[in-house]
Amino acid sequence: MPETATNHSVQEFTPDIQNRTASIYERVKHVIPEVEWAIHAPVIAAINDLKRERNAVLLAHNYQTPEIFYGVGDICGDSLGLAQKGAETEADVIVMCGVHFMAETAKIMSPDKTILLPDMDAGCSLAASITGADVRRLKEQYPGVPVVTYVNTTAEVRAEADICCTSANALKIIESLGTERVIFIPDEYLGQYVAAQTDVEIILWKGCCEVHERFTGEELREYRTSYPGIHVMAHPECPQDVLKEADFVGSTTGMIQHVAEEQPEKVVLITECSMSDNVAVEFPSVEFIKPCNLCPYMKKITLPAILRSLQTMSPAIDIPRDISERARLSLEKMLAVGRA
Repeated sequence: MPETATNHSVQEFTPDIQNRTASIYERVKHVIPEVEWAIHAPVIAAINDLKRERNAVLLAHNYQTPEIFYGVGDICGDSLGLAQKGAETEADVIVMCGVHFMAETAKIMSPDKTILLPDMDAGCSLAASITGADVRRLKEQYPGVPVVTYVNTTAEVRAEADICCTSANALKIIESLGTERVIFIPDEYLGQYVAAQTDVEIILWKGCCEVHERFTGEELREYRTSYPGIHVMAHPECPQDVLKEADFVGSTTGMIQHVAEEQPEKVVLITECSMSDNVAVEFPSVEFIKPCNLCPYMKKITLPAILRSLQTMSPAIDIPRDISERARLSLEKMLAVGRA
């Protein structure tokens, strides 16, 4: 495969581009204005052409904007599921439209594929809250106590942990260890949520997602006042006063499943606000009241950045082999619990 792409300059919004992207726009037209589509469509067409040339697959996280999620995303969903499904493809190249730790997960699970992250500044406040050195100090402070790490961490941190978890399976993973105490890193709010459901003593780390931390219980009560009958769904990375006010608490995947099952008339998803647009496409009969908290890191991934990344085959994710192998082991331990 060549190191650089052929020139895929973005064209104007011609009738040909309009026709080629018409089926995509038909799906998203109630969340993307027509005037915006005229800007997005030429870039979408160029990206989709270049994906075929590169034998590339594009993974789009639930927090990406609709023009990315539906316009160029081949596999869409939550972070771990994206990496798992990407590994199952025959693609030579994976473009991660998410943040840095997600691209690392994809590399860990697909070590022989080229993993591109369109903007290396697409980080994560939660992942940045802890380092591998911090984990080593915790293990010295609490000898013999197993370390459970949320997957929303760097490969270095996962390499130091005993086992990984997701927001959906954190309780199951913690209780599977059969110990009286565990160290849970790095999300303090997710840890508090799980601690309330188990007798296992949980030693917490003071990390958080800056998007979810900004929500408040008062804000949720205001939603109920302004929109009578609204169904409130919150991510467990939110503070405890938020979770107490919610009708449903779950992962991004859990929220989508819950909307599908309940079909509420009005709903607010207390998480990153682009997800509301993406879920609204799937459930046009549900009225989504959109929260206003954007992830500044997710929004660094744009259509032009994706196109540049495929054109230049950069930036590419690389992880030292020893770290990658140890981080993979902590993931595999988690997946083994799920299979059991």
